[in-house]
Amino acid sequence: MGYFFNNMKYLWLSLFVPVFVWSAVLPKDPFTWFLEVMPVFIGLLILALTHKKFPLTPLLYTLILIHMIILMVGGHYTYAEVPFFDWIKEVFEQSRNNYDKVGHFAQGFIPAILAREILIRKKIVQGAKIWLNYIILSIILAFSAFYELVEWWVALAVGEDAEAFLGTQGYIWDTQSDMGYALFGGIVSLLVLSKLHDKQLETRQ
Repeated sequence: MGYFFNNMKYLWLSLFVPVFVWSAVLPKDPFTWFLEVMPVFIGLLILALTHKKFPLTPLLYTLILIHMIILMVGGHYTYAEVPFFDWIKEVFEQSRNNYDKVGHFAQGFIPAILAREILIRKKIVQGAKIWLNYIILSIILAFSAFYELVEWWVALAVGEDAEAFLGTQGYIWDTQSDMGYALFGGIVSLLVLSKLHDKQLETRQ
C-alpha cells in the first residue's frame, strides 16, 4: 500500500508542476494571479506538512489536484477571460464568461469530501448520515461566505486593482450565485462520491 501511495505522490506532482509553471509564466495580470493562486500555495503547504501523519484518500488527493488546476487556470487568464469559456459565451449567447462558476462549484464539490474525510476519520460526527451531510454542507456555505468576505476585504484594500479578482462582470447577484454554486457542488459531491469515499476510507481508519 505504501508503494502505491508513493507512486501516486509522484504522479500527482508530475501533473501539478507543469500546470503551475505554465500558470506562472506571463499571466494576464500578475497581481490577480497571485491572489487567485494563493490558496494553492496554502493547500500545498498543508499537504506537505500532513501527508505522513494524516495521509488522505486517493480520491481526495485527486480532487485537490483538480481544484488547484482550476485555480491556476483562472489565475493565468483571470476568471473573466478564460478562452474556452469565452467561446461558450459566444456560442450559447451568454452575457458573461462563466468560468468563475466552475470555480465556485468546485469550491463546494471538493471541500465537501475534505470535510467528510476529516469528520469521519476523527470521529467528530457519529450516528445518522443526515447529520454528517448537514454539517458538511454548513461548512461549505461558511467557507464560501468567508471567501466572499475575503474578496470584499481585498477589494477595499487595493481598490480597482482587485476588479479582475472579484470577477463580477457587472452581475449584481454574483456573490449570492457564487455561494449557491458552492452549495450545489457540495450536494452533488455527497450524492455522487460518498460510496466511493467510504470504500477508500476503510483503508485509512
